[in-house]
Amino acid sequence: MAEVTKVVLAESEIPEAWYNIQPDLPSPLPPVLHPGTHQPIGPDDLAPLFPMALIGQEVSQDRYIDIPGAVLDIYKMWRPTPLYRALRLEKALDTPARIYFKYEGVSPVGSHKPNTAVPQVYYNAQEGTKRLTTETGAGQWGSALAFACAQFGIECEVWQVAISFQQKPYRRTLMEIFGATVHSSPSDLTNAGRTIRAQDPESPGSLGIAISEAVEAAAGADDTKYSLGSVLNHVLMHQTVIGEEAVKQMASIGEQPDLLVGCTGGGSNFGGLSFPFLREKMAGKMSPVIRCVEPTASPSLTKGVYAYDFGDAVGMAPMVKMHTLGHDFVPDPIHAGGLRYHGMAPLVSHLKELGLVEAEAIGQVECFERAVQFTRAEGIIPAPEPSHAIASTVREALKAKASGEEKVILTALCGHGHFDMGAYRSFLDGKLEDYEYPEEAVRSAMEKIPAVIG
Repeated sequence: MAEVTKVVLAESEIPEAWYNIQPDLPSPLPPVLHPGTHQPIGPDDLAPLFPMALIGQEVSQDRYIDIPGAVLDIYKMWRPTPLYRALRLEKALDTPARIYFKYEGVSPVGSHKPNTAVPQVYYNAQEGTKRLTTETGAGQWGSALAFACAQFGIECEVWQVAISFQQKPYRRTLMEIFGATVHSSPSDLTNAGRTIRAQDPESPGSLGIAISEAVEAAAGADDTKYSLGSVLNHVLMHQTVIGEEAVKQMASIGEQPDLLVGCTGGGSNFGGLSFPFLREKMAGKMSPVIRCVEPTASPSLTKGVYAYDFGDAVGMAPMVKMHTLGHDFVPDPIHAGGLRYHGMAPLVSHLKELGLVEAEAIGQVECFERAVQFTRAEGIIPAPEPSHAIASTVREALKAKASGEEKVILTALCGHGHFDMGAYRSFLDGKLEDYEYPEEAVRSAMEKIPAVIG
């Protein structure tokens, strides 16, 4: 088989529909519950936060949903994205494994996040929304939503987790260049923020806290909606353009993955890459092992409890059944800000419970070691988030070296690390720390969730 460095599709091969995995699930997702009544919610309950088009996609049982032409026109700014074979990394590892990575860092903001930001803003614009609020950790999602809002002339207001606000100042700058207003969370602008600050004036923040603030701001204004960059079904569905392209690219060179690896925080990157391959696996067309990789500091899949929990820190957001560390979880300040969420996407959690995906947790020191090794071989600096998938990929490639197995490994490099030089500086200076989330903390957190929905 001829060795290829990259596989590039024509612009005409951009997927024209998103893949919705829900109709193909062996059993349906547990329902979303109202945060106050703990009863299944209906469209009217979500209408203050989301446009009806997205609410419909959230519960849709249509296997494919057409991508609007206006969205496709913006997708063409960076899609299709290239599939690379990591030939130089393979050589550095002296492994018989063949390693492929789908590179989403070619988007205008350097990550996979615009794949859902653009359609979310489009549907909001169609329904007359004037302003969108959101949260962001590392800033990739906030940057993506700010970019998308600029395309459609909508105001964008972002609450960024305080530790990331401090660690990644240039993400804030990028958001402001696109016209967004950015606040450090917890802030004094919302009741949720003021409550958290009163309890802990030096709070490093969390995605759950930032979500509470953004939801509160949206719910209090008639012309404002809320936008979420991960976790929800429609968000993961929008990201399947990644996997749909990758299925086509792998087939074009006669390859199928034996192992598919994705980093997981809220699940959007992982779902985007893996769901089209899961479709093929459930149809009996291929049989890859599919693995989620998360930080040891936020190990919702590997240490969390599968239970109903709030999506935010103060109990304003709907309750979903997911692997959770508890909604008031405040993570250690690791540099993979996009992976510091207390819960996992309901779809990914459900697949884990069904045994269709597996999970492992890796500490950030090993991840940065492998990210630097990847950079020196392949020339691309990974964001801290996908460095977790890279670390798992390297582990597997070294196992293949020991066994002599010619395994095919596919991963998604969901964003570049050009705004993460502070994290890499800390690693190079030997100052990076590993954090382990104690299992007893999960038991304590679960005591705060209403027993009637445990």
